[in-house]
Amino acid sequence: MNMTVILITLVLLAASSYYVGLKKSVSIQKSEKLHSAPIYHGSLLAIYSLIVSLLFILIWRLFENYLYPEFSLSKNLIFFLSLLVFLITALIVFLKIEKNFRAREKVENIIEIFLLICSTVAILITIGILLSVIFEATRFFSMVPITDFLFGTHWSPQIPIREDQVGSSGAFGAIPLFTGTFLIAFIAMIIAGPIGLMSAIYMSEYATKKTRDIIKPLTEILAGIPTVVYGFFAVIVVAPFIRSSGEYFGLNIASESALAAGLVMGIMIIPFVSSISDDVINAVPQNLKDGSLGVGATKSETIVKVIIPAALPGIIGGLLLAISRAIGETMIVVMAAGMSANLTANPLEAVTTVTVQILVLLVGDQEFDSPKTLAAFALGLVLFFMTLILNYVALNIVRKYREQYE
Repeated sequence: MNMTVILITLVLLAASSYYVGLKKSVSIQKSEKLHSAPIYHGSLLAIYSLIVSLLFILIWRLFENYLYPEFSLSKNLIFFLSLLVFLITALIVFLKIEKNFRAREKVENIIEIFLLICSTVAILITIGILLSVIFEATRFFSMVPITDFLFGTHWSPQIPIREDQVGSSGAFGAIPLFTGTFLIAFIAMIIAGPIGLMSAIYMSEYATKKTRDIIKPLTEILAGIPTVVYGFFAVIVVAPFIRSSGEYFGLNIASESALAAGLVMGIMIIPFVSSISDDVINAVPQNLKDGSLGVGATKSETIVKVIIPAALPGIIGGLLLAISRAIGETMIVVMAAGMSANLTANPLEAVTTVTVQILVLLVGDQEFDSPKTLAAFALGLVLFFMTLILNYVALNIVRKYREQYE
């Protein structure tokens, strides 16, 4: 029997047991006062029975090959045993349903344990990801000095197979990648930051409800467009426009440039800044606005001196999210900025980013333990710490602000 059928059957039985427990507790409530509401008795009966039967299946499947390798149960037998465990558990809980049974406390304990497990799993997954990246990055740094990686200015991760091979210098200086990443993210934030914040202020403080109901969904549609579509837009529209405009002014602009990628990426992350800033501006207490207007401040003065400072933590959060989104973007950079690891601050030239090179390094049939492949983990580790530093700086800014205004 398919395991999916077993799980569906147990879920249906749990739903049925919920109504059985609910019906019994309602009948008791007609003559006596229950400690817990009937819904808690039905929920406890369903939850206990389902959890115990699922744990039975999980434990048996995990240990049957280790404890009894010669005795592997068929799925049909597991199905009947799980049903038996379910029914026994349900019967035990059913018999405990009475006026003094603390079903609510037990259900709340189960929910608390479930939330704790979810939090623990999230933490363990994060630790596991970090440790796996650190382990592989350590292997890379055992082959390539960390100083050459962090401070080198030439990136050419092609390991030569023979001594006379051309174009395979095996240089792993990541400075050009960091420069390209920050350059494109900086251009994107110049576009997304002011436009997103100004649009949020307009929608919150100036636009009518009808106008807001039209503009806000249209703005947020930008966040749902696939990044490959933005990439096509950058290649077909933005890059040729920038190149032709440069030729008009006598500038030599590459067909793939950081400017084209940054502009399109800025358009893409406008909703991240706008939507979050709009929500936090609307969350500013109305009495702060009324108090400012009441002492004679104009609407623009109220926005600048009251609303924006009060909403600053949320605005910083939106900007941080936008920066992280810009740093982690890959498709737009591949299509609009290219993959050339040029060490330049000129936005009119082709550059590449850390995420693009991670993609390039992990594509292909090269050996997994080669420096070329392991370099992707080193780049990922640096990217992780870059994001961590951004979060740390933002938290310090928010903490300092709250000490002043709360």
